[in-house]
Amino acid sequence: MAPHPVSAARPRRPDSAARPHTIPRLADNGRVNDAGSPSPLAPLLTDEGQALLAALRDYDPGQELGVATRLRRDHPAELVSAALTQARLRQRAVAKFGAEDAYRMYFTPNGVEQSTRASVAAHRAARFAELGVRRVADLCCGIGGDAIALARAGISVLAVDRDPFTADVARANAEALGLASLIEVRRADVTEVDTSSHDAVFVDPARRAGRGGRGPKGGSGRIFDPEAYSPPLSWAVGAARTARYAALKIAPGIPHEAIPEDAEAEWISDHGDVKEAVLWFGTAPGARRATLLPQGAALLGRGLPDPRVRKTGRWLYEPDGAVIRAHLVAEVAEELDGGLLDGTIAYITSDELRPTPYAAAYEITDELPFNLKKLKALLREREVGTLTVKKRGSAVEPEELRRRVKPSGPNAATVFLTRVAGAPTVLIGAPAGV
Repeated sequence: MAPHPVSAARPRRPDSAARPHTIPRLADNGRVNDAGSPSPLAPLLTDEGQALLAALRDYDPGQELGVATRLRRDHPAELVSAALTQARLRQRAVAKFGAEDAYRMYFTPNGVEQSTRASVAAHRAARFAELGVRRVADLCCGIGGDAIALARAGISVLAVDRDPFTADVARANAEALGLASLIEVRRADVTEVDTSSHDAVFVDPARRAGRGGRGPKGGSGRIFDPEAYSPPLSWAVGAARTARYAALKIAPGIPHEAIPEDAEAEWISDHGDVKEAVLWFGTAPGARRATLLPQGAALLGRGLPDPRVRKTGRWLYEPDGAVIRAHLVAEVAEELDGGLLDGTIAYITSDELRPTPYAAAYEITDELPFNLKKLKALLREREVGTLTVKKRGSAVEPEELRRRVKPSGPNAATVFLTRVAGAPTVLIGAPAGV
């Protein structure tokens, strides 16, 4: 039988029975963190740790028990556990960082969850570079995702986090990606860091209970009150105003009335999913912007009044989430020469098809008052078996609708559960071009 790929990662030591399984202390390798104590990351940075990580790159987490048992015959149990944990985190991180980076980087569980997606971080770094920024203080840096993007844009970064292990991970990531010359990682309370020598400040406050932007980025439970961020949004705004330029990462659902008057607010989506909002200082005070990645389309608000409400046209447009969050539906409706189906719902309708990056278009074939029996009969008549359900302004859940209408047949359709001029309505159609 061929040797298991993981068990073959490191030859079995001839004296393994007599040699105790101990993990080299960080100090043994000249690796002591800013707190002056050995880092939990140290064992993974040894030759033995690196060999294990390489062998575990494509392992199946479902087989972890068997893999761990085999590895512990030849490696310290603590090292095996650390390597398996890191291998799982790297696999999860591929979606955000891409395989090339993720399998070279190091992560914490909450670091994977909370880190900025690489495409979003790259966009923000590009904006800083376009502003002529050369030195950025990255406060609450976490595992260093934004610092990496900034460094790749040619910007020198001071990356700060209070948690020793998180700072160790950020430092290891800078080294692993060849960016250590541009990224200085410092363990410190961000409220005590002097940023006066930097062109810009970037702050990513903790928005989860137990995370602590001035401490470890961990814990769970989203925080919606900006003053409950750690550090509070008011402190971050104050820090931003001391710099020539600044960007503050905030939750996309922040109330518009909580946005400072001297800040530009940008909502960013990636492949249609809203990822974050950013408050920019030193750019365009009071501006509202929606940025859609990966295409990079950017829509600026013009202060238009709410669109008119009109009857359903042939085409329905579903604005991108960043457009909706930025309150720029009126700008898209004007571009499409359209109006709203209902004054409180962000569905735009128009009589003609106009290409736009800011909304997905659907051709509407049917409109009927909400009635499950009639809808089921119509779908059966059309032989619809593939049913996409979208809702806005309706209490009916898509899965419940599918269960009730029991779609069956070779055809596909999109159903919109919404309101038209206040009345519960069902619209049926298909994406433009289908």
